[in-house]
Amino acid sequence: MAAVAAVIVLNASYERLHHVSFQHAVRMLFREVAVVEEALDDRMIGPHPWPKVVRLVKYVVTTWMHRPAVYGRAAVLRRDRHRCAYCGAVGNTLDHVLPLSRGGGSSWLNTVSACGPCNSRKADRTPEEAGMRLRTRPWVPTRAQIAV
Repeated sequence: MAAVAAVIVLNASYERLHHVSFQHAVRMLFREVAVVEEALDDRMIGPHPWPKVVRLVKYVVTTWMHRPAVYGRAAVLRRDRHRCAYCGAVGNTLDHVLPLSRGGGSSWLNTVSACGPCNSRKADRTPEEAGMRLRTRPWVPTRAQIAV
């Protein structure tokens, strides 16, 4: 059996909610809370086609998607679309706008994605002290804005 990517979950109204593991999707199918909307190929899992996209049978209210997202490294990188906040290159590290050593914290409004060279160049200084300009200001996203 080949490795399977995550399965996309759609609400009953066909709006994208999130993604789940292949095993979770299969359990949803057998519990009959979801149906296969798009199959991967002609393979079967019992009576069901191999799921790539599943749709919930009943509509789920998603007001929770509009609450602030949970802060974390991966979430900050997704918020910034893996782009360096200083030069626009691929950002794969986090930078604290106000360094931790100067009282800055790890929060949505104090962290941005940065590439390695920009992160090293800024070092333990503020962007102004390092002569660097933020291309975008940090902001607090909702869960829907950073959903994969």
